[in-house]
Amino acid sequence: MRELWHYRELLFRLVWRDVVVRYKQTSIGVLWAILQPFLTMVVFTLVFGKFADFPSKGVPYPIFTYSALLPWTYFASSVAQSSSSIVGNRALVTKVYFPRVLAPLAGVTVPIVDFMLAFTVLVGMMIWFGIFPTAAIVFAPLFLLMALVSALGVGLFLSAVNVRYRDVPYAIPFLMQMWLFLSGVVFAITSLPERWQWILALNPMTAVINGFQWGVIGTPAPDLGKTLVSVGAACSFFIVGLWYFRRSEPRFADTI
Repeated sequence: MRELWHYRELLFRLVWRDVVVRYKQTSIGVLWAILQPFLTMVVFTLVFGKFADFPSKGVPYPIFTYSALLPWTYFASSVAQSSSSIVGNRALVTKVYFPRVLAPLAGVTVPIVDFMLAFTVLVGMMIWFGIFPTAAIVFAPLFLLMALVSALGVGLFLSAVNVRYRDVPYAIPFLMQMWLFLSGVVFAITSLPERWQWILALNPMTAVINGFQWGVIGTPAPDLGKTLVSVGAACSFFIVGLWYFRRSEPRFADTI
């Protein structure tokens, strides 16, 4: 931690560089951060809300799925960016020393900008549907922190694997697609049988989405036991990812 603090300026530079470059030379720029979750919400509403009539915790389906897509999109973007961070910074990794963990850490920090932009749409939707946050909104940042820790753990592991096996960028879209449907984005996890709820609690994103919706749009509070299981899973992801990353780190410059 002392070393990370010493190199904090480099972390800021990596984040700032990626934020500036992210939408450079695009025709609509940062609007992509809003359009991606919004258009996905429209499709999910038509397919799963209107035709399939999936449960939505007693709130209108559009706001249910959009409030789930916000933390999910942040998580998916963070995993994608952090997993390619070491290979993407090849020139820096092979020429100078710095704590390599800064690269995946920057990868999970940059999508926060997109999250904040897309969150403004959720505020507008809440006003439109007459939904207002409860006092539980103070817990919403904690669940977002849980998403960050989970994404960083997965990103650390995959970024180390990606140095040696370049299959990772091809596997991530498939992995994220499957993971989305196991995280309660298109339907309420609480509508499933109790046994399956406990199994899905091993996926940290189920607690992140349930907790975020509880704090922001006032859905029922998540079960404490299942939330603790998800917290344990998030910590496990981070510990295993960091362990594997640190173990592989000495070989990065030679293998990359």
